Amino acid sequence: MASSSGSDWSLGGESSFPCPSGRKLTTSDHLRHVQSMANVPSAAGAIPHLNAVILGEALASEEDELVFPSVEFSRQALVPSPRKYLEMYKRSIEDPARFWSDIASELYWKEKWDKEVYCENLDVREGTVKIEWFKGGITNICYNCLDRNVESGLGDKISFLWEGNEPELDGTLTYKELLHKVCQLANYLKDVGVKKGDALVVYLPMLMELPMTMLACARIGAVHSVVFAGFSAESLAQRIVDCKPKVVITCNAVKRGPKVINLKEIVDAALIESARNGVSVDVCLTYENMSAMKRETTKWQAGRDIWWQDVVPKYPTMCPVEWVDAEDPLFLLYTSGSTGKPKGVLHTTGGYMVYTATTFKYAFDYKPSDVYWCTADCGWITGHSYVAYGPLLNGASVVIFEGAPNYPDSGRCWEIVDKYKVSIFYTAPTLVRSLMRDSDEYVNRYSRKSLRVLGSVGEPINPSAWRWFFNIVGGSKCPISDTWWQTETGGFMITPLPGAWPQKPGSATFPFFGVQPVIVNENGQEIDGECSGYLCLKGSWPGAFRTLYGDHERYETTYFKPFPGYYFSGDGCSRDKDGYHWLTGRVDDVINVSGHRIGTTEVESALVSHPQCAEAAVVGVEHEVKGQGIYAFVTPVEGTDYSEELRKTLILRVRKQIGAFSAPDKIHWAPGLPKTRSGKIMRRILRKIASRQLDELGDTSTLADPSVVDQLIALADI
Repeated sequence: MASSSGSDWSLGGESSFPCPSGRKLTTSDHLRHVQSMANVPSAAGAIPHLNAVILGEALASEEDELVFPSVEFSRQALVPSPRKYLEMYKRSIEDPARFWSDIASELYWKEKWDKEVYCENLDVREGTVKIEWFKGGITNICYNCLDRNVESGLGDKISFLWEGNEPELDGTLTYKELLHKVCQLANYLKDVGVKKGDALVVYLPMLMELPMTMLACARIGAVHSVVFAGFSAESLAQRIVDCKPKVVITCNAVKRGPKVINLKEIVDAALIESARNGVSVDVCLTYENMSAMKRETTKWQAGRDIWWQDVVPKYPTMCPVEWVDAEDPLFLLYTSGSTGKPKGVLHTTGGYMVYTATTFKYAFDYKPSDVYWCTADCGWITGHSYVAYGPLLNGASVVIFEGAPNYPDSGRCWEIVDKYKVSIFYTAPTLVRSLMRDSDEYVNRYSRKSLRVLGSVGEPINPSAWRWFFNIVGGSKCPISDTWWQTETGGFMITPLPGAWPQKPGSATFPFFGVQPVIVNENGQEIDGECSGYLCLKGSWPGAFRTLYGDHERYETTYFKPFPGYYFSGDGCSRDKDGYHWLTGRVDDVINVSGHRIGTTEVESALVSHPQCAEAAVVGVEHEVKGQGIYAFVTPVEGTDYSEELRKTLILRVRKQIGAFSAPDKIHWAPGLPKTRSGKIMRRILRKIASRQLDELGDTSTLADPSVVDQLIALADI
């Protein structure tokens, strides 16, 4: 991969576009949906026409529309009231250049950015889509995460608290110790030829070495591409071929609960596959995870494979920083698309750094005394922004958990909370619903008294799960930051600020500073007031991704052409009478399984690669625990019988090609699929059949063969 100044990282063809110092917007235009609640009291008292509870005073029930922060919580909060939020939000919209400049100045810059703080064109009708923030500013995110904290006196503060798969396995690193280990790895990478702009693929579980590797890459200006260590060899190979890394970093194995997963074998298979496709990797740095597998039983290729423990600790604990431009690339992260191969989302350094630091600070009301735990894996954007970069930029102490949340039993999360005195706990609705199904006794056997703020991420949280999280886990005293954002946005876009707004169970509430959400109809017209439609964003924000690696045209087509002038999120959204936002899920062919975005096309392609599968169509259905499940309609080749053996081999085929998390929950045999006369599959009908909403099938007369619908219904339970 070329250096960051080369064409490999190009954001598209050059074209002129305006670079305003301030957007031409009126306050009323962009505050109209947040001002209605500004005068609601932020403490106890009579609240006409609303059922409400106050933090710590009562349980939230189905009848409660609002949950208010207590007077004490609000008094100590960074944003203590709706009025303060409105004051800051108004400034961020009316004068974004000065607002974000003031915040950016709190971080370290070797050289300040150009006069224009940001340049943007989000309208494909005006030329190439382009976003830049703090261009000309010279900085380094690793320096800001580590050196800056050590130099300010936090060297002896704990940076990472690691909890292994087995309860007796743990470890800690101070900020000074983490800096030394990052420098050792950075020096090794430089020694094997990694330079600024080169890519590395990282396939590691949640060891401290995962964020350590990300920081080492950032320190020397290399671009990391972390691949979730649950993806198959074929999926890993696809990502290796796309970004052509100089080095792959992995470990020999990991334990998830009682199960050992041989990661090195997956990497070996991926490297064979990528070599077949013309991309060879000369170095595979492998960490020996001794609790899962000894090195003696690890398969090895001499000359390519290197044990981490044999080389990295020998290098100096000081490594010079590679200073980079704010718009130099920081990382690639692949996310599923509705069509074609996974999309390589590219984030750059400066704006992402400023945005993750700021969103972490305010959305969790972070205090220096907090101990923070996000259960996400660094293989996803949540782990990038809110396990590694955002918390460390704020000098936080971060819990990293390698194991399974229900191992050895369903009380493991709360055991960890008590062990480390976790005060901020951030997790996915899938985990909340999973633990909710087990006895409350698993929660109540632990005190959890250290908890102060809870958070939700990855998908909309249903109100009943929200209330259980609030009442049982948080003891009715912890506000919930129910965050909406995406891989592409880099950080929180719509989120409660814990001390400011009263919360509605299940609502992401209001936009973060500088974010302008709009709801549009099919024609791209903004809808005012209480409504439902497509969620778009107007204007850029510092954390926005800059392109899709190697495919700027797809970037524009996917995100900016559906509604010209806006960034299209791909999500549906409702806004209630009070201006609160309620996310309703994906509106394209992407299924959100346990917070992981999976393209239906990817699953269909894996299914039809089976020699006995003639055709497949995949839809998402509601799932009690995972949010959405994968429901596959499969047409076997002619002469093939429906059988349990075939069902199992089809599921295994998907697991092998994509990963276990993408395995279909249901294989529905289909002698044919409902198609129009032009051959288009009517997925609307398939979704209704999958959801058993048989009285809502609508008009089927336009199908080429309407009898297929009756056949599918008859086969629903086979």
